[in-house]
Amino acid sequence: MGRQNLTVPATIILRAVSSLPELQLPLFFIFLVIYGLTAVGNLGMIILTKLDSHLHTPMYFFIRHLAYIDLGDATAIYPKMLLNFVTGENTISSHACAVQMAFFITFIVSELFILPAMAYDRYVAICNPLLYSAIMSPRLCHVLVSILYLYGVFQGLLFTSQIFTSTFCTNILSHFYCDSVSASYMLCSNGPHIASSIINFARFNVTATLLAVLLSYLMIVLAICRMRSAEGQTKAFSTCASHLTVVVVF
Repeated sequence: MGRQNLTVPATIILRAVSSLPELQLPLFFIFLVIYGLTAVGNLGMIILTKLDSHLHTPMYFFIRHLAYIDLGDATAIYPKMLLNFVTGENTISSHACAVQMAFFITFIVSELFILPAMAYDRYVAICNPLLYSAIMSPRLCHVLVSILYLYGVFQGLLFTSQIFTSTFCTNILSHFYCDSVSASYMLCSNGPHIASSIINFARFNVTATLLAVLLSYLMIVLAICRMRSAEGQTKAFSTCASHLTVVVVF
C-alpha cells in the first residue's frame, strides 16, 4: 500500500525475518527451539522458587519475577512470529499489533528496572546483614515489584496509545514485530516526535538502571574490602554472583 492517510489500518504488513523461501522452515525450528527453551527455563525457575520453601527469600522472589518478565516479553513476540512462518503471511491486525507493542514495552521496561531492585537486595544483604530480614520484608519486595510493573505499564500504554491514535500514512512496518520506534515512522505527522520520546525514555531507563546497579555494587565492593576475613569476602562475592551473571547476560 502506498503512502496515504489512514486513521488506523486494519492490517499491518510486517517485514519478513528472511525473504528466502528455503530459510523459512529452518528459521521456524530455530525460533521454536529458542522460545521453547526460554519458556521451559523460566517456567522451571518459577515453579522451583514457588515450591521450594528454602527459596522463599527476597533474592529468589526477584529472580522469580524476572522469570515472569522474561517469559512475558518472549511470549509477546515469538508465537505470532512462529505463526507467520507457518502461514507464510507476514501480517498482523492493528489490534493485535497494539497489544503486542504494549505488552513488549511493559515487559522490557520492567525487566530493566528489576535489575536495580535485585542489586539493592544484594546491597542490603552484604552491608546490613543483621537488618536484612527487617529491611527486605515481603511488603517492601512487593512494593518494589509493583512500582516497576506500573512504570512498565505506564510506558507501554503511553507510547502504544500515542501511535494508535495517530494517522497512519502506510500499513507497512519495517520490522518483524510491532516495534514502537519502527511503528512511529508509519505515521503522517507526529511520528518523529513520538520516536524521539520513545528513544529519550529508553535512554533514561538504561542510564538510570545502570547507575543504580553500579552504585549498589560500588557500595558492596567497599563493604567487602572492609571485611577482615577472607572467608567472609568469598561468601559475600558468592552471594552476588547470580545477580552479576544476570546483569552481564542482559
